[in-house]
Amino acid sequence: MDIHHLNANDVSLLAALLATFGEAFNDMETYTGKRPSEDYLRRLLASDMFIALAAMKNDEVIGGIAAYELRKFEQERSEIYLYDLAVVLKNRRQGIATALIEKLKAIAAERGAYVIFVQADTSIEDEPAIALYSKLGRREDVFHFDIAVDGEDNTA
Repeated sequence: MDIHHLNANDVSLLAALLATFGEAFNDMETYTGKRPSEDYLRRLLASDMFIALAAMKNDEVIGGIAAYELRKFEQERSEIYLYDLAVVLKNRRQGIATALIEKLKAIAAERGAYVIFVQADTSIEDEPAIALYSKLGRREDVFHFDIAVDGEDNTA
């Protein structure tokens, strides 16, 4: 297994990663139904605020991370928001998610970030994620609110 830090030339790998997220989260429509253009994905991968990691096995994407660097204003530092992490079902329980997070930690350190933060649903379906994150970090109980930009309820 190899972990690849995607760059602007890895649009096809990002497309495969989107499908991996869709499969892992049982939500193909969200991750593949309205796929962005290649130009959009290339610009995203070229930006310094987006981090995409793909776990590869035999040239196949078997897991990955999508994360965002959030630059702080109160100090010259940043935080990394781990937005999505997934490993396909047949490859779970092999340390792949932990290896992905370790790679993200190294990237965060290179960028001068002081913390990586992640959210997990408290639902039964997210128990493996909660167990993983509890092993790797300190839990904080917080409320999360989605505020619609267009005035509509986008929580569905």
